[in-house]
Amino acid sequence: MHTTSRWDIFCRVVDNYGDIGVCWRLAADLASRGRQVRLWVDDPSALAWMAPGALQGEWDGVEVLSWNLASDPVTLAALPPADTWIEAFGCELPDPFVANQMRHAPAARAPAWINLEYLTAESFGLRAHRLPSPVMHGVAKGSTKHFFYPGFTPASGGLLREPDLGARQAGFDRARWLADKRIAWRGEQLVSLFCYEPAALADLVAQWQTHERPTRLLVTHGRAAVAVRALAHIAGGAWQTRSDGLAVDFLPTLTQRDFDHLLWSCDLNLVRGEDSVVRALWAGKPFIWQIYPQHDDAHHAKLQAFLDLLNAPASLRSAHAVWNGVTDATLARLEPALWAPWATQTRQSLWEQSDLATRLTEFVASIHSQMGAGTESR
Repeated sequence: MHTTSRWDIFCRVVDNYGDIGVCWRLAADLASRGRQVRLWVDDPSALAWMAPGALQGEWDGVEVLSWNLASDPVTLAALPPADTWIEAFGCELPDPFVANQMRHAPAARAPAWINLEYLTAESFGLRAHRLPSPVMHGVAKGSTKHFFYPGFTPASGGLLREPDLGARQAGFDRARWLADKRIAWRGEQLVSLFCYEPAALADLVAQWQTHERPTRLLVTHGRAAVAVRALAHIAGGAWQTRSDGLAVDFLPTLTQRDFDHLLWSCDLNLVRGEDSVVRALWAGKPFIWQIYPQHDDAHHAKLQAFLDLLNAPASLRSAHAVWNGVTDATLARLEPALWAPWATQTRQSLWEQSDLATRLTEFVASIHSQMGAGTESR
């Protein structure tokens, strides 16, 4: 019987590490379920802090390979064929890799070829999910790819969620984690900040400075830290304010697990991009998502579809609109406690669905079954 034991996942890092973040989570998730995974990536440097040990081969079942090696004849000659190819976000597999693997795979064992698309709540994602895409030219002419769209409904590709996530979350000790990270939490409202450069950031900082409940802002490394430091109130890494309303901690780079822990610790999470919004959903805490901006403002429709599908409260929709620059209105005072029931209910509803890796492996198995049936009929 044909098995789906070896997978190749291809990833090009465009920017901001969202691509590699999603691909690494998928690779590690599949490996935890017994698959052997080769992750081909053009810039693996982020894995050094995102998943320590990954580059050294210390994660069981996952091998990280340079994208360039997929065109190297010596590497290809020694490469066992895989059962499944994942082409993440339309990155296009290298022709030498495709040609070599197809020469060594008879028709009955041709790989299932999956184009893993971006997460979306828009209706076109459901229409295109699992559809075949015949390859009409090139070394793979005559082959078929299939679209796979992550999403928020049972009819979509689902969301990444590791099998042990619930147990890890149930055993999480917020106070201990904060102390280990040397965050001097004294009961303040905790807010995580993982963002690009939202125009409303200065207004939000001013809001917290005068809020009756003290806030401790936990700022992630990179663009969020640069954006906060750019505000005139920052000097020498300490928040300079005329009130005691706001304290700021600048965090080092975090592993993916510690990023989850950050979101679990906070009362409000300000997140950006595809990977982090899924983690914010699983955290079950109120959040505001800064969606990846596109020049033609196509992200506005994507954001609206997301908020519509998850039935977000009106005040949360307004906050998203301002935070994402959909409107130039002033940011209203954020009240995460009012959004907490929605966040909890949304997490529970999504948790009742099967996860992305489960749906993906089932779909791949169905493709292989069809291939086998087609070969037998001939």
